[in-house]
Amino acid sequence: MQEVIFLICLGIIWLIFAGICDLKKREIPNWVSFSLIVFVLGFRFFYSLFNWDFNFFYQGLIGLGIFFILGNLFYYGRLFAGGDAKLLIALGVVLPLSTNFLANLKIFGWFLFLFLIVGGIYGLVWSFVLSAKNFEKFRKEFLKQFKKNKFYVLLLICFAIVNILLGFYNWIFFYLGFLIFIFSFLFLHAKAVEESCMVKDIPVKELTEGDWLYENVKVGNKIIKSSWEGLSEKDILLLKKFKKKIKVKYGIPFVPVFLIAFLVLIYFI
Repeated sequence: MQEVIFLICLGIIWLIFAGICDLKKREIPNWVSFSLIVFVLGFRFFYSLFNWDFNFFYQGLIGLGIFFILGNLFYYGRLFAGGDAKLLIALGVVLPLSTNFLANLKIFGWFLFLFLIVGGIYGLVWSFVLSAKNFEKFRKEFLKQFKKNKFYVLLLICFAIVNILLGFYNWIFFYLGFLIFIFSFLFLHAKAVEESCMVKDIPVKELTEGDWLYENVKVGNKIIKSSWEGLSEKDILLLKKFKKKIKVKYGIPFVPVFLIAFLVLIYFI
């Protein structure tokens, strides 16, 4: 039992530190995730060695493998940035809290379920806070997005109204229509927040590796493309030679979701 408590404490400490980095600098240093992997695997190995039972160590390796696949799926599916994906992979070494593989699979499933629930609520709250703090810019962008997507939004609203009317015959249609109606405005809200609150002009000297360009930038004879992988060190050096400011798109600091989901999981298991 002491070994499980130790793993939980390590996970909480590293997540708190990663959260501070994410909130302050909008990035998670690679060494944070890699050091968690090394430290936890080292602890698992020596604990197993002293007890002459390596199942505790093997479960950590299995968790690492499973979350390595998940982290890459989320990254290449453009759900996670690189730092978030690496932190998820590192948590894969911590989360096998049992020596039973099936029990650990259940823990993985619960963590991912809680992560999605907490992430959805957290994202909504964060976006509404941003829109409130930048209301005038948000209002103009919301109207702009509505005009830009007017046809699709009105089509969704009409479809929602039809389903709500069908709800008099079957209540499932009413809930479906309500969800479609809400979704159409949440989509506009998300786009407006992204364009009005999450794009900033910053001096090139403040750029860090992995920052996302808002749009392609022409530098001399070369075009630096806006990509999901973000800026490389080579790109930043090139930008510093030709540009003073650049438009960068920031994401929501997501590490607090890892911490909250982890704490809720520990509370219930």
